[in-house]
Amino acid sequence: MRMMKRNKKINKKETKHSSLVVRWVSVVALTIMVSFIVFSFIIYSFIGQQSMGQQKETSNEIVSKLNSTLNRIPTQLEISNVVPALTPSTREVLKGNPPISSDQPNRSAFNDDLLSSLTNRDLNVVVYNLRKEDVFDNGNVIPPFKKIKGDHQVVHVFKHHREELITYQKVRSARSGKVTGYIVVANKMTYYNGLMKNLLKWMARISVAAIIFFTLVAFIIVRDIVKPIKEMSHVALEVNDDPNSTIRIRDFHRHDELQELAVSFNQMLDRMQRYIDQQKEFVGDVSHELRTPVAVIEGHLSMLKRWGKDDPQILDESIDASLQEAKRMQHLIQEMLDLTRAEQINVQYPYAVTKVSEVLKRVVGDMSLVHKDFTIRLDMDDLPAETEIQIYQGHLEQLLVILIDNGVKYSTDRKEMNVSAGLSQDEVHIIVQDFGEGISKEEQGKIFNRFYRVDKARTREKGGNGLGLSIAQKLVTSYHGNISVDSVEGQGSQFIMVFPALSESQAKKLRQREENEQASKEHKE
Repeated sequence: MRMMKRNKKINKKETKHSSLVVRWVSVVALTIMVSFIVFSFIIYSFIGQQSMGQQKETSNEIVSKLNSTLNRIPTQLEISNVVPALTPSTREVLKGNPPISSDQPNRSAFNDDLLSSLTNRDLNVVVYNLRKEDVFDNGNVIPPFKKIKGDHQVVHVFKHHREELITYQKVRSARSGKVTGYIVVANKMTYYNGLMKNLLKWMARISVAAIIFFTLVAFIIVRDIVKPIKEMSHVALEVNDDPNSTIRIRDFHRHDELQELAVSFNQMLDRMQRYIDQQKEFVGDVSHELRTPVAVIEGHLSMLKRWGKDDPQILDESIDASLQEAKRMQHLIQEMLDLTRAEQINVQYPYAVTKVSEVLKRVVGDMSLVHKDFTIRLDMDDLPAETEIQIYQGHLEQLLVILIDNGVKYSTDRKEMNVSAGLSQDEVHIIVQDFGEGISKEEQGKIFNRFYRVDKARTREKGGNGLGLSIAQKLVTSYHGNISVDSVEGQGSQFIMVFPALSESQAKKLRQREENEQASKEHKE
């Protein structure tokens, strides 16, 4: 029971589904949110620093003006000497009277500037003497006295969620250089606090709106990206449930990696389907072709069991017939294996390169020795000696052997064959010509089918199974080539193979890839 519960828990964990759309949108939304927060923080800090600099400049400006006026007083600052030192306009303002008009002769630009600063509601100005007594202020909230280090100090104060800037300045006599008093300017920074508050509010609103907007955009984009992936997953699951399913991924009508993936996926499924069909054909063909020799062997063995043991003639005939059928079965199985391998060339030899002229000379020479009663001529006048094609050397040899043997089997009185090769428009043409029986127009389209024989009785006598040309066609097409036949009945046939010729750079790249793959295999071993 415990094991069953545990297995159920494991299965639940395995079947737990996590939406790719949710994960991608979450990552995009988080990225956008962090980006906007960082961007907003940078903008907020930059504007805050610029505005704070202006506020400091305003405070320092009035402190400098007051200090330049009060440092002319040689003695300790008192009401009696501070107030007269200030402008007449300032004195009138302190008394509650209107400032001096512009037509009065003792008005100056400096005094008007100082007056405007003192009447600023954001600025609380107070002058202390050495006894820490208020000897002058502009009537607003008086900032407290604070002992400072040095002659000038700026302090940031937070009150009721608002920031204030308090500037302290020691006043030194211009004559003696001694400290005669203190200037304290408190800047409430109403504009700064309002600006930063509104800026923070609007940036938060804009950030939230932008995050929502771009999250929706990301959702639409991600959904558009994931939709084809979901379709691919659906197709993969259906093919996994039914390997014989013909379902394929539809054309997404898009020019991106997903379209390429869909095309590659369909090609992979098509290849898998071909392998499945090939396996079925292989099993069906082998079963069909082996049925006769197995029945023959079984019949002879049954005959021997009944009465052949005591009859030497029957015994010899049965043994000879059984051996002949066994050899034919062996030959058939080998050809079927060759046909199966020919359909998987791109997996076994993806980077093989072969020099055509060398293989032609070797095979024609070998076949001339095997078939001494035949004259096999080789013509390579139109083929450059260094011409190369992408094919495994053994397979090109096998192709030539199949076609030459086929010409031998169907020969008549004229024991001649021509093998020629040439290069035309970046294609290598290899022609094997015989002067035998020839093939009718009706049968020329069937000779590459499995187990098809033009003359079944005659071919069986020579051991043919009708697979040679099927193997040849599979080999040629697997190497991106083409094979065709041109034949006249009673005059002979010529089989034409066409392969793409490789340039020097292409051949070099293929060899390099083959060397790298070989080195990788050796390293793994």
